[in-house]
Amino acid sequence: QVQSVESGGGLVQPGGSLRLSCVVSGRIVSIYTMAWYRQAPGKERELVARIRSGGSTDYKDSVQGRFTISRDNAKNTVYLQMNSLTPEDTAVYYCYAYLIVAPQNSAMYYWGKGTLVTVSS
Repeated sequence: QVQSVESGGGLVQPGGSLRLSCVVSGRIVSIYTMAWYRQAPGKERELVARIRSGGSTDYKDSVQGRFTISRDNAKNTVYLQMNSLTPEDTAVYYCYAYLIVAPQNSAMYYWGKGTLVTVSS
């Protein structure tokens, strides 16, 4: 019903940058909140950044000023620009969307499959 393609993960040295992308497709009527979560080994999944349909954003304290979330509503795409990466940012990053799908205009939460970000020298 809903699918996504996440890209941009990989191996980067400390201090480096990556840009994650997530394109959501399917029988989508509208998308409200889009977000990125991450889960490091042995830890719980946590919110990294969130962007609402109106453009307001929230960030995890430790990424504030280093990460920037944005979205392209015409393309049903959410981005995460990550700068000044540290080893503590190593995790699987998951795309998230709260959206309305056809044909019954049902609300649902959608999770992507995740993309691995490894920060290491």
